[in-house]
Order: sequence, then C-alpha cells, then structure tokens
Amino acid sequence: MNKRRLMQLLVLAWLALWALAPLSALGQEARHVDVLQIDGAVTPIMLSYIERGIRSAGEGGAEALIIQLNTPGGGIDLMSKIVQALLASDVPVVVYVYPSGAYAASAGTLITLAGHVAAMAPGTTIGAASPVGSEGEDLGETMEAKIKEDMSAQARALTKRRGEKAVAWAESAIREAKAATAEEALDLGVIDFIAQDLDELLPKLDGFTVTVNGREVVLDTGGAAVQDVPMSFAERLLHTVTNPTVAYILLTLGINAILYELSSPGGYAAGIVGIICLVLAFYALGMLPVNYAGLLFIGLAFVLFIVDIKAPTHGALTVGGIASLAAGGLILFNSPLYRVSVAVIAGVATATGLFFAFVVAKAVRAQRNPITTGREALSSQAAEAQTPLDPEGTVFLKGELWDAIAEDGPIEKGARVEVVAVEGFRLRVRRL
Repeated sequence: MNKRRLMQLLVLAWLALWALAPLSALGQEARHVDVLQIDGAVTPIMLSYIERGIRSAGEGGAEALIIQLNTPGGGIDLMSKIVQALLASDVPVVVYVYPSGAYAASAGTLITLAGHVAAMAPGTTIGAASPVGSEGEDLGETMEAKIKEDMSAQARALTKRRGEKAVAWAESAIREAKAATAEEALDLGVIDFIAQDLDELLPKLDGFTVTVNGREVVLDTGGAAVQDVPMSFAERLLHTVTNPTVAYILLTLGINAILYELSSPGGYAAGIVGIICLVLAFYALGMLPVNYAGLLFIGLAFVLFIVDIKAPTHGALTVGGIASLAAGGLILFNSPLYRVSVAVIAGVATATGLFFAFVVAKAVRAQRNPITTGREALSSQAAEAQTPLDPEGTVFLKGELWDAIAEDGPIEKGARVEVVAVEGFRLRVRRL
C-alpha cells in the first residue's frame, strides 16, 4: 500500500514538473531589454521618444532600457530635460554610443554621462561639449562663463561616482572642448564598457550593479531578448527632417515650388507642396545651428534666377545663382558636425538653375503671349462695318457677324473699326 501511494506521489510530482516547465521557459523568454535607436540632433522629438521609451520599458517590465546614441548635440535646454528624464527613470538606462564611427558630441556627452550605465562601440568618440549660441556663434564672455559653469556643475554631478579622472575630463570637455575615443573614455572611467554590438554588450551588463533612484539594482541581461521600440511615423518624419542635408533639400524644393506656382498660377499642387516643404524646412532650421549668411546666399540665388528670367542675360545671372545657392549650402550650418553633403549641394544647385532656366522661364513667357481665344482675344481686334453704325449696326470679325455699337459714330459701311470691349454678344467699337 505504501509502495502504491509512493508511486502515485512520484507520478503526480512528475506531472507537476512537466506542466510547470513551459511556464518556467515562458518566464525566461519574457525577460527582455528595450532598445531605442537615436541618430541625429537633439530635438524635441528625441526628448519625447526617450520619455515614451522609459514609460514603455517600465510598463513592460524590461530589465533595462538601452539607448543607441549617435548625435552631434543640440540645445542645452533640451539636453537638460533629457538628462532629467534619464535620472528619474525607474528602469536602468544604458546609453550606448553606437555604431562604430558614431559620436556623442556636445549635448550628447552629458546625455551619455546621465545614463545609469555608459557604453561605447569601438571607433566612436565622446566630448567636445563646449556650448555655443543657438545659431552656432560664440557666446559673449559673461554668458559663456555662466553657461560653462552651469554645465560643468552638471557634469561633475553626473561623473562624481566615476572618480576624479572622469570628473576632470568631463569639465575639460565643456571648458576646452576635449574629446575622447572609446578606449580613452574607458581608461578615464567616463564609461563602463566597450562593446562591438548588443550581443557583446548584454553579457557584459549581466550582473552589473547600478543605482536607480537611490536603490541598488543588479542587471540580469544574460540571455535576455532584445525588443526594439521604434519611433512612430510622425517621430521619424520630424526627426529625419533635422538632418542638415534633408533640411537643405526641403528649403530649396519649397522655394522652387512656391515660385513655380506664382509663375504659373491655377494648379495649386505646386503651392501646396512648396508650403509643406518650407514648414518642415523651417522646423529643421529652428532645431539646427543655422548660419544666417548661408540663408542670405540662398535667398540671393533665387533673386538672381528671377532677375535672369525678367531681364535675360544669356544665363550669366543663372550661373551666379547656382554658385550662390551652392555657397549657401556649404555655410548654412556653423558646426562642423552639421554639414550638407557636397554632392547634394552640387546636384540641387545645378538642378535648380536648370529648372529656372527652362521650366519657370517658359511659364513666365507663356503668360506674356497674346491671348488668342475667348472674349479677351477680341479686344483691340480690327473689324469691318457691314452696315452703317449710327451708333448701332453690325460688323464682320474673324468670319462672323457681330452686333456692334460705335463709340465715335456715325461710322459708314465698309469702314475699318477696332474692338474696344465685349458686352455679352455685342461689341463696342471705334473708328480704326
């Protein structure tokens, strides 16, 4: 009897283990890290994307939130808000400068330091965090000293846990625009890990202890699944237009479309496209360090194109417009980290010049051609009086008989007259 009961217990235990095994495996599969991918300037879209990623990671029970970062920097106000969001996160945040060749420059430096863990891929750089004005210009001495001191204090607070060498380097990155490679940053204690990719980073993070909102958390990332949290369509669109090359294309395309609409009104499509492109371009220019001299060159280019159409100079002004548009693109942004592709500048400038020379010019000339159809075409036309006009009668015009009234009658039959106006189906004429 005891043997029989023992066998039953063993069978039940085996069945219980068999039933619970899938649940245990499911629990293992549920462990994951969320990954955000950020490539471009620090913008309001980046802030909202990071905030959404932190909320999603917390609600989804992610082991950590990894931000793959590649940025030339951006506004100090936005940077501060992103830093605050990272520090307030209840989920451990890993800022990972990735891929090889990427950088966390300017504001990106402090964003990286604000992560609970900082990592870089080989071949990446961090630093050059000296503040500049909103248009990329140097700040005044007093304002520069104030902002640098504020940023330095923030950098010291973020790197205090990393040691004196890290604190000293962070201050030099702000005061002297120092930069460091991944290997140099690791030696200084500025970052925690160097990893080629996520497959290499996750095992290194496993078991690493971080402090999140005053409590110690041991990361459990070994074997965790990677769950991408992509930008929404609207976020991708607005973030993409802050690319300097895209902003330059949108600006020139928008102006081209608006001017074409003005030269050949009535279709509306070109005007609508132009307005949309200009709105997106001005949004991007508001986010990037714009050099107003570049905008003036671009504006001058379109003035030259228009003048060449109104007063043809055999293409001389068009060539000057192409050169001015290219120069504007080259100096449109102050920071060396924000550059428009030279190939794109050459292509856009040349295409715009040809567009004005052949398309817009033909549209303008078409408006100057005399009207050949409709009521407007009858004005100033010569006709012959078929009956005496005293003051009413009939005239022969373009193979048709018309009722007419003479303004300077009477006019004898057979006299040549000129159409002054068309009033319904009757002409008002005078002696030619």
